[in-house]
Amino acid sequence: MIDPVDNFEIPAEWVKRARIPLDELLSGILSGRYVLLSDGSHLRRGFTTGTTAAAAAKAAVLSLKGDISEVSVPTPAGIRAFLPVNAKNGRACAIKDSGDHAGDVTGGIEIRARAKENKTILIKAGHGIGSKNGKPAINPSPMHQIEEAIKEALLETKLRGALVTISIPRGKEVAGKTLNEKIGIKGGLSILGTTGFVEPWNEHLGEMKEELIKKADKVVLTTGRIGMRFSNMLFPEYTVILIGSDISRGLAVAKGEVIICGLPGLILKWANSEVLKNSHYITIQEMIDADPFNPIIDLALDEAVKISGKRIVLLNRNGTILRDSKERNIFNPEGTL
Repeated sequence: MIDPVDNFEIPAEWVKRARIPLDELLSGILSGRYVLLSDGSHLRRGFTTGTTAAAAAKAAVLSLKGDISEVSVPTPAGIRAFLPVNAKNGRACAIKDSGDHAGDVTGGIEIRARAKENKTILIKAGHGIGSKNGKPAINPSPMHQIEEAIKEALLETKLRGALVTISIPRGKEVAGKTLNEKIGIKGGLSILGTTGFVEPWNEHLGEMKEELIKKADKVVLTTGRIGMRFSNMLFPEYTVILIGSDISRGLAVAKGEVIICGLPGLILKWANSEVLKNSHYITIQEMIDADPFNPIIDLALDEAVKISGKRIVLLNRNGTILRDSKERNIFNPEGTL
């Protein structure tokens, strides 16, 4: 069984331990919503601000022809997401569902969209969406997602184009609980999402994993499902534990040899919350895509090593190594380990 969000091959032993019927498990995994854990329990993925904004945008356009209560939208992971909406007369609202991620401060916020007929597709950022260097903080991947959702609505309504304005009523308030201001994003939240889904995390899971970390002689603390998948391949003699953004908590209880491994975003922001300050990048991934040799990456990596005292391995999304603190400044442009 393959998890379609990150192409993680779920071990057969995990499936055998599943605590819900197999057909329900399969349906949940194929939808991108379920994440199966090694003990047979499962957690729900949520939806990113990008997916939620795409749903609101599509619903707003569709509601120019009639009331809408649910839409499906494409996601960067290639899976269709189904979201409830409230849309009427060109105005729509979608609520961000964080799934089983208790620490997501954007969970439950409203993302609204207002649509008007237009000659072409035009997307505007309204109240509550932040900006950096004068540009709306809408990343390329979710922007494409929103555009595709609007195109679907235009095909269905047979309209030529639409002007869609997206807003987040509590965006500025909630942004105060994030790192946005520290990385130069002002006035509201970012519209983000590389897969369209939010990985689950909760306190109960954290407590369970603390025990596993304490008992492991060799442990890899990884920040996400992609990191978990490739850490198992890179470090087969280690116990691999998904710790999310709670790296400090994992380090505090670890007694054995530790490697921190995963995608760069969470690890580098953990080491230096102001890593992108005075840069023109909105996210670390955007910086890496544009300039993988950027010295900011190395400086933040050095900081992570100093704070943790551990080996740090930063991965590309395809599992190749971007940086390994054991081999300072390692980067292979050919994409091989």
